Amino acid sequence: MSDFPFADRLSTLPPYLFAAIDKAKAAVKARGVDIISLGIGDPDLPTPDFIIEALHEAAKKPVNHQYPSYIGMLEFRQAVADWYKERFTVGLDPESEIVTLIGSKEGIAHFPLAFINPGDMALVCTPNYPVYNVATNFAGGEVEYVPLVDGNDFLPDLDAISEESWKRAKMIFINYPNNPTAATAGPEFYAKLIAKARESDTIVLHDAAYTEIYYDAADKPASILEFEGGKDVAIEFHSLSKTYNMTGWRIGMAVGNPSLVKGLGKIKENCDSGAFQAVQEAGVAALKKGEPFAEQFRAIYKDRRDTVIAALQKIGIECRVPKASFYIWAKVPHGFSSTDFCTNVLEKTGVVITPGNGFGKPGEGYFRISLTVPSDRLEEAVSRISKL
Repeated sequence: MSDFPFADRLSTLPPYLFAAIDKAKAAVKARGVDIISLGIGDPDLPTPDFIIEALHEAAKKPVNHQYPSYIGMLEFRQAVADWYKERFTVGLDPESEIVTLIGSKEGIAHFPLAFINPGDMALVCTPNYPVYNVATNFAGGEVEYVPLVDGNDFLPDLDAISEESWKRAKMIFINYPNNPTAATAGPEFYAKLIAKARESDTIVLHDAAYTEIYYDAADKPASILEFEGGKDVAIEFHSLSKTYNMTGWRIGMAVGNPSLVKGLGKIKENCDSGAFQAVQEAGVAALKKGEPFAEQFRAIYKDRRDTVIAALQKIGIECRVPKASFYIWAKVPHGFSSTDFCTNVLEKTGVVITPGNGFGKPGEGYFRISLTVPSDRLEEAVSRISKL
């Protein structure tokens, strides 16, 4: 059988982090080791029954068996607008400022195709979700990395970006609450970012998938669209995946500046045929009635967070107490690299944790724990690590 060569763009791809982890995990599991996977951020809690029931009823409708709208059902986009108004006090026009996505990852991956020309540059704040740089490269763009470091609370130092880079940057990727560091951003940061973006005519792409995983009401994460001028420069990507435990359902939304939303919509017209309408109807139910369930999920994650933080501190592993997201970003013990430590932990204990350098160079010296397994398994995982 012929072995056809891949396109050159695939040669630029780094190994996909979680594919490599899955391969290593399978090898350890084959030895009969009980695996506790704290790697990928995939909620273990079930999707609420009322959402499943809404899907069931919607799937019976023949109209939902046909091609959906490329930009999404108006009913779903209206539900998104209502949710944004209630949650962030942000007004959105469902006709021009919202597009439905097949999960936020799909939208983020497609967005640079609408605005990045070959040779254009994008700023990527790192450590980061790998899709940002990959999508930029696929569009023929170049990436300039902006480090996120502990000394600046894992926020980009906007003043350290040169004036030349600001002028050249077609867009900047930000993500708060942040994956993998669990950092959050406040009003001063957003105001300054918006001002910089307006001065340099730079698009702000805000990945806001984790805004609903927070631990105290006083620390509710913000939308960049809440702040003056935000809609002038920004498009925000959100998802039902983490909020309502719907990762496999593939439903999300992009909202904000009408021209940015329109550009993404044009790419989607030519790349996909829209999200299954029955899933969109279930998404409407989630957005309208899901908040009590989201509150329950936050309480569970808070208990898990506190369990892991106490256990890590007990064995002398340094980490911040996150205000949001379901990740713990911790420092590897002295004498290890991120990869060596995580490999050692997996091979000797069966616990899967993610090396920080897999998210970018500034992640070296850290590892990430995902709180997406029950508390007793989290306790067992840290107990195993403590015996190394």
